[in-house]
Amino acid sequence: MNRILLVEDEINVRTSLETYLKKEGFQILLANSIEAAESKINEMPDLVLLDWMLPDGQGMELLKKWRSQGIHIPTILLTARVDLIDKIIGLELGANDYVTKPFEPRELVARIRVQLRQKAIEQGSFVAEKNNLIESSEISLNLATREVFYQKKNVELTKTEFDLLRTFLANPNQIFSREELLKQVWGYKQYPTTRTVDTHILQLRQKTRVDFFETIHGIGYRFRPTKI
Repeated sequence: MNRILLVEDEINVRTSLETYLKKEGFQILLANSIEAAESKINEMPDLVLLDWMLPDGQGMELLKKWRSQGIHIPTILLTARVDLIDKIIGLELGANDYVTKPFEPRELVARIRVQLRQKAIEQGSFVAEKNNLIESSEISLNLATREVFYQKKNVELTKTEFDLLRTFLANPNQIFSREELLKQVWGYKQYPTTRTVDTHILQLRQKTRVDFFETIHGIGYRFRPTKI
């Protein structure tokens, strides 16, 4: 589960955005000032949403300081400033993206996912979908034919098993709660039971390898690719 540090002093914006991002499967760290943000950054979030104007200073100055300290966590600026020069300044001082208020939460989430994918690519942990194939750890998924091969041998999967495996392979090392998996793979908005997730994980372990699917106690699962 990716962690986002949300630095925003407007309580209505902070509360509504926190709620929306949690529904999208993110874990949220909150800060309403530069001082609080400097404390929270030590928890190493995966991404920062940083308001430009804060009660004790400008978010841009904080970002500039982080970059000078070698802290290169992807950062998206949130601001009411609409002038092109402000955007240019923000990007040149180290912001990865820039969103003006008011904004559509769905667009913000899309921009967040772009930055997280880029970070994963740079860390060498992203599995790209190319020519309808996803490949990782001797597993190959053909998205067109829905065939699966492990160690070059065909593996028979149900539709749900295939969709679950695809979700894991496309997001290596990302922790998913059972509720997130039910939402993404099964399409459930309400969760009558999460036992079905455990059952399908067991089936994938039996058909590939047990240690691919790590149990994160009290949370859910993640796919741990192996180096060949």
